[in-house]
Amino acid sequence: MQSDSPQASLFDDGATDGDSRVRRRDGRETVRVYTDGACSGNPGPGGWAWATAPKGDVRASGGEGHTTNQRMEIVATLRALEHFDDQDVDVVVVSDSNYVVKCFQDRWWEGWLSRGWKNSQRQPVANRDLWEPLIALVRRRGRVTFEWVKGHSGDPMNDLVDALAVEESRKQSG
Repeated sequence: MQSDSPQASLFDDGATDGDSRVRRRDGRETVRVYTDGACSGNPGPGGWAWATAPKGDVRASGGEGHTTNQRMEIVATLRALEHFDDQDVDVVVVSDSNYVVKCFQDRWWEGWLSRGWKNSQRQPVANRDLWEPLIALVRRRGRVTFEWVKGHSGDPMNDLVDALAVEESRKQSG
């Protein structure tokens, strides 16, 4: 579920509370969290990671021995939103995964639900076991928006979560 994204003019000249939160003029706080997933082989050992902008001081990562890149992208987003679930903040998820971002920006999930968890080709939705809790969390929580960032384009935060996810993937390899 996508809520209205605040305009830049709503922010107090980038005033931050700690390292990762921006307080808007209306008093609401917004956290930008970058997410990424990686997989060595597809399927294969994989890793996921999330970190808060601007420095990545709040972060988490993990991995699985046999998974796919798409699954790790979803897990990274789910784990990030679970971390902020009990906090009264708006969350902007920034991801290089069109799979994750378009699910919410283009509201794919609504079609999946209306078709009984079938995709637009009437096939079962891949990774339903991960999409269900993520979609439920976004719907229940609200105040979550999604932004796409081009991967491997020099964005420092995207590079950070990519490196963390790749490191976790390597740990799973042995």
